[in-house]
Amino acid sequence: MAISKPRDHGEAEYGLLGSQAHEFVCEPRPENILFPETRMDAPPFYIILTTYLGVLILIIFGRIRDFFGRRFKANDYLHLQVQNGYAPLYSDYDDFFTRRLKLRIDDCFARPCKGVPGRYLTLLERTSDDFNKHYRLTGNTVQALNMASYNYLGFARSNDSCSDAVEKIVRSHGLSYASSQTCVGTSDLLLQVEDQVASFVGKEAALLCSMGFQTNCSTLPCLATEGCLILSDELNHASLRMGARISGATIRSFHHNDMDDLERSLRRAISEGQPGSDEPWKKILLVVEGIYSMEGTMCNLPGIVALKEKYKCYLFMDEAHSIGAIGPRGRGVCDFFGICPSRVDVLMGTFSKSFGAVGGYIAGDREMISKLRISSPDTCFGEAPSPPILKQISSALKIMTSAEGEGRLRRLAFNSRYLRLGLKRLGFIIYGQDDSPIVPLLIYNTAKIAAFSREMLRRNIATVVVAFPATPMESARARLCLSAAHTKDDLDRVLKACDEIGDLLLLKLSSGVGGGSYPANLEPQTSFWRKHKIEGNKNRPRWRLEDVIERGVSDVQLPLT
Repeated sequence: MAISKPRDHGEAEYGLLGSQAHEFVCEPRPENILFPETRMDAPPFYIILTTYLGVLILIIFGRIRDFFGRRFKANDYLHLQVQNGYAPLYSDYDDFFTRRLKLRIDDCFARPCKGVPGRYLTLLERTSDDFNKHYRLTGNTVQALNMASYNYLGFARSNDSCSDAVEKIVRSHGLSYASSQTCVGTSDLLLQVEDQVASFVGKEAALLCSMGFQTNCSTLPCLATEGCLILSDELNHASLRMGARISGATIRSFHHNDMDDLERSLRRAISEGQPGSDEPWKKILLVVEGIYSMEGTMCNLPGIVALKEKYKCYLFMDEAHSIGAIGPRGRGVCDFFGICPSRVDVLMGTFSKSFGAVGGYIAGDREMISKLRISSPDTCFGEAPSPPILKQISSALKIMTSAEGEGRLRRLAFNSRYLRLGLKRLGFIIYGQDDSPIVPLLIYNTAKIAAFSREMLRRNIATVVVAFPATPMESARARLCLSAAHTKDDLDRVLKACDEIGDLLLLKLSSGVGGGSYPANLEPQTSFWRKHKIEGNKNRPRWRLEDVIERGVSDVQLPLT
C-alpha cells in the first residue's frame, strides 16, 4: 500500500477530501429508538491470567532489587528516607510504581513535539542511555500521522481563517486581561463568545472558564454541598470526581450506562434519605459524560433523561469529547439523540478538543449562570480566558454553523465509522459506539502497549497508549482519535499498521461478539464472501486487509449497530 505524504504545509495540517463517498451524514435518532447498546467483547482467559502474572513477576523482582539495593546502594534510596527532619515527598508505593513499572515503558509517554498537531505531527527524536531515567534529544525529527490528538474537527491549523482572526485580535486586544472575570476580565469579546456558546448548545446562558479540568472542579461544589447526593457514572473523568469530592456532598457511583442500576440507586436514595438522620436529600445530582474518553461510549441520554424526569433530580452532563464531534449539527449528545437541551439541567464542555482552543464552559438557565458568576472560584479567582483563545472559539463556532462545518462533521463521522469497522473486521476488540471519534483498541497486556506504541512510531504513526491506573490492570489499550483532517488513505495506513502489529503481538482477540463484522444487510456481504472465497466464521471473524479496504467505504453507510 502506498503511503500518501502531505504535499505542502497546509496539507500536513488538514488533508484534502479524496471523494464525496468518504463522508457520512449523521441523522438524529428519534427518542423512541432504543439506545445503541455496545456489546463488550471479552478476551480469552489466558490473556487475563498472563497479564496479571507478568505484573506480579515485575513486582516480585522489583521488591527483591529494592531489598538488596537499600543495603548495598543506600544512596539511591535517600529520597525515601527522612532527611534533616524533612519527610519524603513521595510514598514508597508511588516511587516503586514509577521506578520498577512505569520507567520500563516511559518512552511511550510525553513524547516531545513541535509545530501544529494537525493531520501530521512533528516529533522530536530522543534517546536514553540509562533505561529511561533521563532523555537527550538527538536533533532529528519524525513526521508522524497524528492519531493521538483530540483534533476532532481539524481546527489545529496555523494558516486558515481562524488563525488569521486570532492574529488580528492580538493586535487589538493583546494577549491577556491580567485579571479575573469579577475584576476587569469581563470583556466585550467574552460576552460575545458566551452568547455564541449558549446559542450553539441551546441554552439561555453560558459561563466560560479558562481551563476545562477546572470548570468541573469549580462548578460542582457550587451545585451540590453537604446534604446533597451526587450519583456519578463509575467511569466519569477525574475532573468530575475531584469536583464531587470538593463539594462535600455524598457520592455514590452506578455501573457504567446501566439504567437498571441507576434506577435502583435513585429509588434507594429517595426511600432511605440521608444516612444517620433519615432526612431527605436536599437535592440529587446525576453526573455523566457525553462520550467517555477511555471507552469511546456515549451516555444513554434517553434513559438518563427519563429517570431524571421520573424521580425529579438534576442532570449534569460533561460534553468535553462530544460537543462539536457528534450529532447532525455537531451539537453533542442531545443533537445525536434529538433530545431538547432544556431537558438537561447543566451542560458542560471544553474548547480544547473540537474547537482547537483552551478552556471550558457551563451552560444552563440564566438564573443558574448568574449565581455561578459570583460563586464559582474560577470566575472569582481564576484568570479570564485570553483574547486570542476567545477569538479562536468564536471563529470555530462560525465555521461549525456553516456549510464548511457540516462538511467537517460528515468527514469525521465517516472516518470514525470506517476505522472502527475496519479494526473490528481485522479481529481486534474495539470498545465504544460506531459514531464515536474515540476508538479504544484493547491490548490488555501492559508490556504489549509499549511494543504497540513503538511499532506504530516505527511506521511513523503517533498513538496514545493507556494502562493502569488510568484503566483497570487487565484492560490496557491504545486510544486512536479521529479527525476531520484525516483522509481515507491515512486510515488505510493505520489499518495496515495495526494488521501487521496485531499479528506480531497476537492482539486479534475478538470473538465477534463486539459487532462490526456483520452489517444489518447481510446479503451483499455474503455475496462478497462467495466472490472472494472468504469463509464466514461467525465465531472468530477475521478479514484480510485488502477485503476490509475494498468493502469498507460502502459498508460504512449501513447501520453498523
